Amino acid sequence: MDNTRNRAWRRAKDRINKSRDNLNSQETQCFTPEKNWKHLYLRSEKLARATQLGIDYPQVSNALLARRSLEDMQNDK
Repeated sequence: MDNTRNRAWRRAKDRINKSRDNLNSQETQCFTPEKNWKHLYLRSEKLARATQLGIDYPQVSNALLARRSLEDMQNDK
């Protein structure tokens, strides 16, 4: 049994198909998510990016947090 699809054949096919593979990989790599916070426009994008960075967004002031905790304590009674 003559097996012509050996390592040399696979390497030759890789060389032939390299340009096609590069085109496909460039399509996925051309889009990079926005890194500048000011350029993020949609709220959903900001929420997703904030979770990636570990930032609380939207930022809640300490006064509002204190008010909410007091309301929760009064509701629990």
